[in-house]
Amino acid sequence: MKNPLKFIQDVKQEAFKISWPTAKETLQGALMVFAMAVLASLFFLLLDQVLKFFLEIILRVGL
Repeated sequence: MKNPLKFIQDVKQEAFKISWPTAKETLQGALMVFAMAVLASLFFLLLDQVLKFFLEIILRVGL
């Protein structure tokens, strides 16, 4: 890097080119993350209950 001032100017120019998401896009993304977290937690809750049910049956039969 020969000229630190030129580098800083280039960084500043690139920083102004950043396209930030709108509030609506941010809210939509956050809601999607929340919905996926709820769906994943429900899936694993259901899976846990099914496995628990089958494990109890296996233990009662004595396999």
